[in-house]
Amino acid sequence: MKKVMLMAIAILFSAATVFAAHSTMVSDTTKTQKVKPVTKVQYTCTMHPEVVMDKPGKCPKCGMTLVKKTDTKKKPATMKM
Repeated sequence: MKKVMLMAIAILFSAATVFAAHSTMVSDTTKTQKVKPVTKVQYTCTMHPEVVMDKPGKCPKCGMTLVKKTDTKKKPATMKM
């Protein structure tokens, strides 16, 4: 009788531990928020690409209006045969 009682207590304790661990994992994942990456706008001169500023204005070298800097990553051109 003692063995049966000890086994029942052990099973209940194991089940409670698994349930407690599962409930904390679920609550942690619901608290996470999606954070948008902050994209910083930069402005550059079309004639002097080394001139990069955080706000629009004039190029200190030539006086041209600065334009928004865009990514130069382009897909390679495909060849047709």
